[in-house]
Amino acid sequence: MKEFKHSRWAEHIISQQKDDGSWGFFHGLGIATKKSPITTEQALRRLQILGYTMDDEPIQKAVSYMHSCLVGENQIPDRREKLHDWDLFTSLMLSTWIRRFYSDDPLANHTAERWAEVISHALLDGSYHHDRYVKAYKRVFNKAPRGGRFVDFVSFYTVSLLANFLYDSLEEAMFDYILNHEVGIYYIYESCLLNPPENFKSKQASRFIGAIELLSEYSNPRCKAKLKYAADWLNRNREPDGMWDIGSAAKDGVYFLLSDSWRLEETRKKDCTYRISRLMQRLGVKQDNIEF
Repeated sequence: MKEFKHSRWAEHIISQQKDDGSWGFFHGLGIATKKSPITTEQALRRLQILGYTMDDEPIQKAVSYMHSCLVGENQIPDRREKLHDWDLFTSLMLSTWIRRFYSDDPLANHTAERWAEVISHALLDGSYHHDRYVKAYKRVFNKAPRGGRFVDFVSFYTVSLLANFLYDSLEEAMFDYILNHEVGIYYIYESCLLNPPENFKSKQASRFIGAIELLSEYSNPRCKAKLKYAADWLNRNREPDGMWDIGSAAKDGVYFLLSDSWRLEETRKKDCTYRISRLMQRLGVKQDNIEF
Protein backbone atom coordinates (compact mmCIF):
# COMPACT_ATOMS: atom_id res chain seq x y z
CA MET A 1 0.00 0.00 0.00
CA LYS A 2 1.13 3.52 -0.74
CA GLU A 3 2.67 5.47 2.12
CA PHE A 4 1.11 8.86 2.85
CA LYS A 5 2.51 9.51 6.34
CA HIS A 6 5.35 11.59 4.96
CA SER A 7 3.32 13.60 2.48
CA ARG A 8 3.40 17.38 2.55
CA TRP A 9 -0.18 17.31 3.86
CA ALA A 10 0.86 15.38 6.96
CA GLU A 11 3.93 17.55 7.47
CA HIS A 12 1.82 20.70 7.24
CA ILE A 13 -0.65 19.47 9.88
CA ILE A 14 2.06 18.27 12.27
CA SER A 15 3.91 21.59 11.95
CA GLN A 16 0.82 23.33 13.37
CA GLN A 17 0.49 21.10 16.46
CA LYS A 18 0.90 23.08 19.67
CA ASP A 19 3.17 22.14 22.57
CA ASP A 20 0.22 20.84 24.61
CA GLY A 21 -0.66 18.34 21.86
CA SER A 22 -3.67 20.23 20.50
CA TRP A 23 -4.20 22.33 17.38
CA GLY A 24 -6.05 25.08 19.26
CA PHE A 25 -9.83 24.85 19.11
CA PHE A 26 -11.06 21.28 19.38
CA HIS A 27 -14.48 20.94 17.77
CA GLY A 28 -15.46 21.52 14.17
CA LEU A 29 -15.06 19.11 11.26
CA GLY A 30 -15.42 21.90 8.73
CA ILE A 31 -14.70 25.23 10.45
CA ALA A 32 -11.44 27.16 10.36
CA THR A 33 -10.53 30.55 11.84
CA LYS A 34 -7.46 32.76 11.74
CA LYS A 35 -6.74 31.82 15.34
CA SER A 36 -7.20 28.14 14.66
CA PRO A 37 -6.71 27.34 10.94
CA ILE A 38 -7.27 23.68 11.72
CA THR A 39 -9.08 22.27 14.73
CA THR A 40 -7.79 19.37 16.79
CA GLU A 41 -10.38 16.95 15.53
CA GLN A 42 -9.85 18.06 11.92
CA ALA A 43 -6.15 17.35 12.38
CA LEU A 44 -6.76 13.98 14.02
CA ARG A 45 -9.23 12.87 11.35
CA ARG A 46 -6.85 13.87 8.58
CA LEU A 47 -3.80 12.27 10.19
CA GLN A 48 -5.70 9.03 10.78
CA ILE A 49 -6.71 8.94 7.12
CA LEU A 50 -3.06 9.51 6.19
CA GLY A 51 -2.04 6.49 8.26
CA TYR A 52 -1.07 7.86 11.67
CA THR A 53 -1.64 5.67 14.73
CA MET A 54 -0.85 5.59 18.43
CA ASP A 55 2.68 4.52 17.46
CA ASP A 56 3.33 8.05 16.17
CA GLU A 57 4.46 10.86 18.47
CA PRO A 58 1.94 13.50 17.25
CA ILE A 59 -0.92 11.13 18.08
CA GLN A 60 0.58 10.25 21.46
CA LYS A 61 0.78 13.95 22.31
CA ALA A 62 -2.79 14.54 21.15
CA VAL A 63 -4.19 11.59 23.11
CA SER A 64 -2.36 12.75 26.23
CA TYR A 65 -3.86 16.22 25.76
CA MET A 66 -7.38 14.83 25.30
CA HIS A 67 -7.02 12.61 28.37
CA SER A 68 -5.96 15.63 30.44
CA CYS A 69 -9.12 17.43 29.29
CA LEU A 70 -11.28 14.41 30.01
CA VAL A 71 -10.05 14.13 33.62
CA GLY A 72 -10.44 17.88 34.18
CA GLU A 73 -6.77 18.82 34.33
CA ASN A 74 -7.18 20.91 31.20
CA GLN A 75 -10.02 22.38 29.14
CA ILE A 76 -10.60 22.67 25.43
CA PRO A 77 -10.60 26.36 24.43
CA ASP A 78 -13.84 26.23 22.44
CA ARG A 79 -16.75 28.52 23.20
CA ARG A 80 -19.36 26.69 25.27
CA GLU A 81 -22.38 25.96 23.09
CA LYS A 82 -25.76 26.60 24.72
CA LEU A 83 -28.05 24.43 22.58
CA HIS A 84 -27.13 21.23 24.41
CA ASP A 85 -25.25 19.95 27.44
CA TRP A 86 -21.74 21.17 26.60
CA ASP A 87 -19.95 19.20 29.32
CA LEU A 88 -21.58 15.95 28.23
CA PHE A 89 -20.89 16.71 24.59
CA THR A 90 -17.24 17.49 25.38
CA SER A 91 -16.78 14.19 27.22
CA LEU A 92 -18.37 12.38 24.26
CA MET A 93 -16.07 14.07 21.73
CA LEU A 94 -12.91 13.53 23.76
CA SER A 95 -13.73 9.91 24.58
CA THR A 96 -14.55 9.15 20.96
CA TRP A 97 -11.29 10.52 19.61
CA ILE A 98 -9.23 8.86 22.33
CA ARG A 99 -10.83 5.51 21.56
CA ARG A 100 -10.24 5.93 17.83
CA PHE A 101 -6.52 5.68 18.60
CA TYR A 102 -6.30 4.02 22.02
CA SER A 103 -8.85 1.57 23.42
CA ASP A 104 -7.49 1.20 26.99
CA ASP A 105 -8.23 4.62 28.47
CA PRO A 106 -10.43 3.86 31.53
CA LEU A 107 -12.34 7.14 31.52
CA ALA A 108 -13.01 7.07 27.76
CA ASN A 109 -14.24 3.50 28.17
CA HIS A 110 -16.46 4.60 31.03
CA THR A 111 -18.07 7.13 28.70
CA ALA A 112 -18.64 4.33 26.20
CA GLU A 113 -20.17 2.14 28.91
CA ARG A 114 -22.67 4.85 29.84
CA TRP A 115 -23.73 5.36 26.24
CA ALA A 116 -23.93 1.60 25.69
CA GLU A 117 -26.32 1.38 28.64
CA VAL A 118 -28.57 4.06 27.16
CA ILE A 119 -28.58 2.50 23.69
CA SER A 120 -29.15 -1.01 25.03
CA HIS A 121 -32.38 0.11 26.72
CA ALA A 122 -33.53 2.04 23.64
CA LEU A 123 -33.06 -1.10 21.50
CA LEU A 124 -34.08 -3.64 24.12
CA ASP A 125 -36.39 -5.70 21.88
CA GLY A 126 -34.37 -5.19 18.68
CA SER A 127 -36.12 -2.03 17.51
CA TYR A 128 -35.63 1.56 18.58
CA HIS A 129 -38.01 3.12 21.12
CA HIS A 130 -37.44 6.82 21.70
CA ASP A 131 -39.33 6.87 25.01
CA ARG A 132 -36.98 4.18 26.36
CA TYR A 133 -34.01 6.15 25.06
CA VAL A 134 -35.15 9.29 26.91
CA LYS A 135 -35.87 7.34 30.09
CA ALA A 136 -32.47 5.61 30.08
CA TYR A 137 -30.71 8.87 29.18
CA LYS A 138 -32.30 10.62 32.18
CA ARG A 139 -31.28 7.79 34.49
CA VAL A 140 -27.68 7.52 33.26
CA PHE A 141 -26.90 11.21 32.77
CA ASN A 142 -29.31 12.68 35.36
CA LYS A 143 -30.89 15.03 32.82
CA ALA A 144 -33.15 14.96 29.77
CA PRO A 145 -31.56 14.90 26.30
CA ARG A 146 -31.34 18.41 24.90
CA GLY A 147 -30.22 19.53 21.46
CA GLY A 148 -30.11 17.60 18.19
CA ARG A 149 -26.88 15.82 19.04
CA PHE A 150 -28.51 14.07 21.99
CA VAL A 151 -32.21 13.88 21.15
CA ASP A 152 -31.07 11.88 18.12
CA PHE A 153 -28.05 9.74 18.99
CA VAL A 154 -27.03 8.78 15.44
CA SER A 155 -23.94 10.95 15.09
CA PHE A 156 -20.30 10.32 14.25
CA TYR A 157 -19.34 10.41 17.91
CA THR A 158 -21.77 7.85 19.29
CA VAL A 159 -21.43 5.50 16.33
CA SER A 160 -17.63 5.62 16.53
CA LEU A 161 -17.49 5.44 20.34
CA LEU A 162 -19.51 2.23 20.50
CA ALA A 163 -17.62 0.33 17.78
CA ASN A 164 -17.08 -3.22 19.09
CA PHE A 165 -18.41 -2.20 22.50
CA LEU A 166 -21.89 -3.75 22.30
CA TYR A 167 -22.93 -7.38 22.40
CA ASP A 168 -23.70 -8.83 18.98
CA SER A 169 -27.51 -8.76 18.88
CA LEU A 170 -27.61 -5.19 20.18
CA GLU A 171 -24.98 -4.13 17.69
CA GLU A 172 -27.05 -5.61 14.86
CA ALA A 173 -30.17 -3.77 16.03
CA MET A 174 -28.21 -0.53 16.21
CA PHE A 175 -26.84 -1.15 12.72
CA ASP A 176 -30.33 -1.65 11.31
CA TYR A 177 -31.51 1.57 12.92
CA ILE A 178 -28.54 3.54 11.57
CA LEU A 179 -28.87 2.16 8.05
CA ASN A 180 -32.57 3.07 7.93
CA HIS A 181 -32.07 6.45 9.59
CA GLU A 182 -33.60 9.00 7.21
CA VAL A 183 -30.99 11.69 7.83
CA GLY A 184 -27.92 9.46 7.88
CA ILE A 185 -25.11 9.92 10.40
CA TYR A 186 -24.80 13.44 11.78
CA TYR A 187 -21.46 15.10 10.87
CA ILE A 188 -20.72 12.48 8.20
CA TYR A 189 -23.56 11.91 5.71
CA GLU A 190 -26.97 13.55 5.73
CA SER A 191 -29.15 11.08 3.77
CA CYS A 192 -30.42 7.55 4.33
CA LEU A 193 -27.48 5.19 3.96
CA LEU A 194 -29.57 2.60 2.14
CA ASN A 195 -29.69 4.96 -0.86
CA PRO A 196 -26.15 5.54 -2.20
CA PRO A 197 -25.59 8.70 -4.27
CA GLU A 198 -26.47 8.49 -7.95
CA ASN A 199 -23.41 10.50 -8.97
CA PHE A 200 -20.29 8.53 -8.04
CA LYS A 201 -17.91 11.30 -9.05
CA SER A 202 -18.96 13.71 -6.33
CA LYS A 203 -18.19 14.97 -2.84
CA GLN A 204 -21.48 13.38 -1.77
CA ALA A 205 -20.18 9.96 -2.81
CA SER A 206 -17.01 10.54 -0.81
CA ARG A 207 -19.08 11.39 2.27
CA PHE A 208 -21.22 8.29 1.77
CA ILE A 209 -18.05 6.20 1.60
CA GLY A 210 -16.95 7.92 4.81
CA ALA A 211 -20.12 6.72 6.54
CA ILE A 212 -19.56 3.15 5.33
CA GLU A 213 -15.93 3.35 6.49
CA LEU A 214 -17.18 4.33 9.94
CA LEU A 215 -19.61 1.41 10.07
CA SER A 216 -16.96 -0.99 8.74
CA GLU A 217 -15.06 -0.48 12.01
CA TYR A 218 -17.59 -2.80 13.65
CA SER A 219 -16.10 -6.30 13.49
CA ASN A 220 -19.35 -8.27 13.92
CA PRO A 221 -19.64 -10.40 10.72
CA ARG A 222 -23.43 -10.02 10.69
CA CYS A 223 -23.03 -6.25 10.69
CA LYS A 224 -20.47 -6.34 7.91
CA ALA A 225 -22.86 -8.50 5.88
CA LYS A 226 -25.42 -5.69 6.10
CA LEU A 227 -22.97 -3.48 4.18
CA LYS A 228 -22.77 -5.77 1.14
CA TYR A 229 -25.02 -3.43 -0.82
CA ALA A 230 -22.37 -0.70 -0.41
CA ALA A 231 -19.64 -3.02 -1.69
CA ASP A 232 -21.85 -3.89 -4.68
CA TRP A 233 -22.37 -0.17 -5.35
CA LEU A 234 -18.62 0.40 -5.27
CA ASN A 235 -18.00 -2.47 -7.67
CA ARG A 236 -20.65 -1.17 -10.06
CA ASN A 237 -18.78 2.12 -10.18
CA ARG A 238 -15.37 0.64 -10.83
CA GLU A 239 -13.52 1.96 -13.88
CA PRO A 240 -12.89 -0.34 -16.88
CA ASP A 241 -9.22 -0.53 -15.87
CA GLY A 242 -10.21 -1.95 -12.45
CA MET A 243 -9.51 1.25 -10.52
CA TRP A 244 -11.89 3.77 -8.91
CA ASP A 245 -12.23 7.47 -9.57
CA ILE A 246 -14.50 9.62 -7.36
CA GLY A 247 -13.59 12.66 -9.48
CA SER A 248 -11.89 15.95 -8.77
CA ALA A 249 -15.03 17.28 -7.01
CA ALA A 250 -14.34 14.87 -4.13
CA LYS A 251 -11.28 16.88 -3.10
CA ASP A 252 -12.27 18.24 0.32
CA GLY A 253 -9.11 18.47 2.40
CA VAL A 254 -10.42 15.75 4.73
CA TYR A 255 -10.64 12.44 2.86
CA PHE A 256 -8.63 13.74 -0.12
CA LEU A 257 -5.96 14.62 -1.20
CA LEU A 258 -3.79 11.72 -0.13
CA SER A 259 -0.96 12.32 -2.58
CA ASP A 260 0.79 15.67 -2.80
CA SER A 261 -1.13 16.72 -5.92
CA TRP A 262 -4.01 15.75 -8.21
CA ARG A 263 -2.62 17.52 -11.24
CA LEU A 264 -2.45 14.13 -12.92
CA GLU A 265 -5.61 12.04 -13.33
CA GLU A 266 -3.53 8.93 -12.68
CA THR A 267 -2.61 10.19 -9.20
CA ARG A 268 -6.23 10.98 -8.35
CA LYS A 269 -7.33 7.51 -9.42
CA LYS A 270 -4.58 5.91 -7.33
CA ASP A 271 -5.74 7.87 -4.28
CA CYS A 272 -9.37 6.88 -4.84
CA THR A 273 -8.46 3.25 -5.46
CA TYR A 274 -6.26 3.12 -2.37
CA ARG A 275 -9.06 4.40 -0.17
CA ILE A 276 -11.79 2.17 -1.60
CA SER A 277 -9.57 -0.93 -1.69
CA ARG A 278 -8.89 -0.53 2.04
CA LEU A 279 -12.62 -0.27 2.68
CA MET A 280 -13.37 -3.34 0.58
CA GLN A 281 -10.79 -5.29 2.56
CA ARG A 282 -12.49 -4.30 5.82
CA LEU A 283 -15.80 -5.40 4.33
CA GLY A 284 -14.27 -8.80 3.54
CA VAL A 285 -14.49 -8.37 -0.24
CA LYS A 286 -11.73 -10.14 -2.14
CA GLN A 287 -9.76 -7.74 -4.33
CA ASP A 288 -7.49 -8.18 -7.29
CA ASN A 289 -3.90 -7.13 -6.75
CA ILE A 290 -3.64 -3.44 -7.60
CA GLU A 291 -0.41 -1.53 -7.89
CA PHE A 292 -0.34 1.82 -6.09
